[in-house]
Amino acid sequence: MAVMPSRSSNKPLPGGGNRGTVPPEPFGGGGGGGRGDGDGLHGFRQQLQRYRLGLLFTIGSIIMLFISFTTLFLARRGAGKYAPLSGLFKSDWVPVHLPVKILLINTAVLVVSSILVEVARRAARTESVLVPASSVPGVRPIRQTSLIWAAATTVLGFGFLFGQYCAWEQLHLSGAFLASGPASTFFFLLTGTHAVHLAAGLVALLYACLAKGLRLSIERRCIALDVTAWYWHFMAVMWIYVLAVLQLMN
Repeated sequence: MAVMPSRSSNKPLPGGGNRGTVPPEPFGGGGGGGRGDGDGLHGFRQQLQRYRLGLLFTIGSIIMLFISFTTLFLARRGAGKYAPLSGLFKSDWVPVHLPVKILLINTAVLVVSSILVEVARRAARTESVLVPASSVPGVRPIRQTSLIWAAATTVLGFGFLFGQYCAWEQLHLSGAFLASGPASTFFFLLTGTHAVHLAAGLVALLYACLAKGLRLSIERRCIALDVTAWYWHFMAVMWIYVLAVLQLMN
């Protein structure tokens, strides 16, 4: 007598398994039960959210730092030295002749670099989905361009720092130094602090550019570029803020 096939072969196993064929997980995952170590779409998203949360805390602390500098700047600009003869406070604030042309060129370089790093971020997101799929027979591999755009951003970032150095040198030639007066002190303080934080972004960009040589997974490369891109956008906005404060100085 013929035996009818059991219809319970596709029922879930105790513990959530299934006797049917399990499709491969995206992002190169091989299961992992939601370990959160970057394997699988769920783990990738969790890891990305953690890094973005850390970035938010970093951005918040930088904003507070620049707000503190601005508050000190406004308070010092309104202060002055006491003149015993007149009994009044005389302002000792001497405006700094800003190297406007260099600063505007630096601004353009930073804005263009912000556009390029956004292109790199979006390309990395696409690659994180399509590169694992290219291992399937018959699927043509895609050209990975995210690292190329990231490298171009890195070059422009170093160009911006070189432009800042040129601006500082021009001020030195005009006789304005860090301790020359309160106005020049705040100029070097604001631009120098911004340059240090931008250099930190360059370190992150270099890490992303070397990801392939370091044999990092496509997911980690995507996370590195995503977080660095948002940080880079923030530094571009902060530079425009610094320019506005410097203009207020004069």
